[in-house]
Amino acid sequence: MAPPSLARCLKLLLCGLALEALALPTLAAQEAPAWAPVTVPAAQQRDLQSARTGHGYRIFMAVPALAPPPEGYPVLYVLDGNAAFPVAAFLARSAASRQEVTGHSPPLVVGIGYPGQQDFDVPARRRDYTVGPGAPDSGGAEDFLDFLEQEVKPLVEAAHPVDRRRQALFGHSFGGLLVTHALFTRPASFSTFLISSPSIWWQDKVVLHNLPELLQSPARPRVQISVGALEDDPPKGNYPPEVRALLAQRPMIPEARQLAATLGSAPGWEGRVAYHELAGEDHGPAWLPAMSRGMQFFLEQP
Repeated sequence: MAPPSLARCLKLLLCGLALEALALPTLAAQEAPAWAPVTVPAAQQRDLQSARTGHGYRIFMAVPALAPPPEGYPVLYVLDGNAAFPVAAFLARSAASRQEVTGHSPPLVVGIGYPGQQDFDVPARRRDYTVGPGAPDSGGAEDFLDFLEQEVKPLVEAAHPVDRRRQALFGHSFGGLLVTHALFTRPASFSTFLISSPSIWWQDKVVLHNLPELLQSPARPRVQISVGALEDDPPKGNYPPEVRALLAQRPMIPEARQLAATLGSAPGWEGRVAYHELAGEDHGPAWLPAMSRGMQFFLEQP
């Protein structure tokens, strides 16, 4: 048999290359790695049914990679944990990376959130974070604070060594209202209270009724109060007129400013109160710079 011609060989080679090229996308699709859920480094979570409130919660925890100091880890508790915990955990990791420069021990971070995929569970936080008499779906602050003290803190302390003298609580909006109430009624429960844009207006400022109780207490925790500089007058294109009218009835800046001034000038409180009006920040995102500053404020605690 005569050998195949050069033209025939080239034709066979080109056909083979064409078939191989057609197969490449299929092979690439088969070999491409699948998308996977994103995880927060060194973090874990568990769901917990509270015996005190009767409701379900999701507890998040991020433990520093560094060994605990002799007195145990400082602990930062953050409300609205579904949204706030990943941010706080990042800030704690950042603090750990700078420990040799700052000398600050990074905190163990605990987020208290709710089962589900929502960043903010609006009905649940209204129920748990508000104070005073009200509708059946509000006013549960005391039960929630009991839950923190009697169930969450022991759970954390059973898992890791913690420094009970260095514990902070962060909350924003209704969460800021809860932290304010905790400061007034349980000032020894945390060494640092981080209050972001507190909804002091709630129920005709009922939270302020307990301010004299705090001023008469021997406890002197450290307090940071922050509020967005645009909260009472946001850019006009961002809100419809009816929402702006509602905001006018619920001023944020004067109340936060007055609370900081009252505490900062009270006997024994000198140097223990920090106040920030966050330039360019509206109510919604103001918690982000508030938490960043709050982390620094907490870690600088003597």
